[in-house]
Amino acid sequence: MPQQAAPTSTPAPTPPLAPATATASALAPSTPSVQVHEVGPVPVTVAEHGHDGVRTYLLLHGGGGPATMSAFAALLAAREQARVLSPTHPGFVGTTRPESLGDVRSLARLYADLLDLLGLEDVTVVGSSLGGWVAAELALLGSPRVAAVVLVNGVGIEVEGHPMTDVAGLSPIELARVSFHDPSRSPALANPGAGSGPAPDLRALVAYAGRTMSDPSLRERLAKITVPVLVVWGESDGIVDLEYGRAYAAAVPGARFLPIPESGHLPTVETPERLLAALAELRTA
Repeated sequence: MPQQAAPTSTPAPTPPLAPATATASALAPSTPSVQVHEVGPVPVTVAEHGHDGVRTYLLLHGGGGPATMSAFAALLAAREQARVLSPTHPGFVGTTRPESLGDVRSLARLYADLLDLLGLEDVTVVGSSLGGWVAAELALLGSPRVAAVVLVNGVGIEVEGHPMTDVAGLSPIELARVSFHDPSRSPALANPGAGSGPAPDLRALVAYAGRTMSDPSLRERLAKITVPVLVVWGESDGIVDLEYGRAYAAAVPGARFLPIPESGHLPTVETPERLLAALAELRTA
């Protein structure tokens, strides 16, 4: 399929790195049971900030688990006066995953059904890494409840000459080096005690994404997305590089591509203020 050039825009100057201090308090997590077609009932743990916000966001985490989204969710809710929902993918951090919920498309269907269950409208979906792939599949489902999608260093496509780095077996130090512009910002390295907690559930990750963390059909199918899409990319990502990100954006009609300097695979953790500024691009489309 011929690739379309991603529209370009002049990004606003990126703000200096600053602590994410403006946060909204979280409500007690809920665990609604979502009835998913051909899967059955699935309990989903959903953290929520800013219950009555002007805008509604659904944040989808990557393989690092919900902890990679929690601080950004609070920051987003406070700064945007938004209602922010941040679910835990079933199977992560000890939650239950039915065996029939076994790929990214079924995970996307779960979230489409969750939006239906909650009666949400005009939702902006922000997906990081694996969550970016889920967000893309959610957009392809054509849910009328989804207004826009933001892919943050997403995975899932195949780009010749720009393979995804195999992180299996990497030590925490090695993983930090490929994941962060500044490895000292890695929570595991900044807080040595963090390494004593439970690791992400790799069985769930592999169940959803497969060993290759990609779907050969996804890149071509992205042409069917009709909602506005913003592709945001940490320039220093050593897992899926900048050209991989450009290819992601080029595959989506009308998508805009916005690199974030001095950021790696997890802008939600490393440069949350800059990611927050990037989201403003959706409102200038």
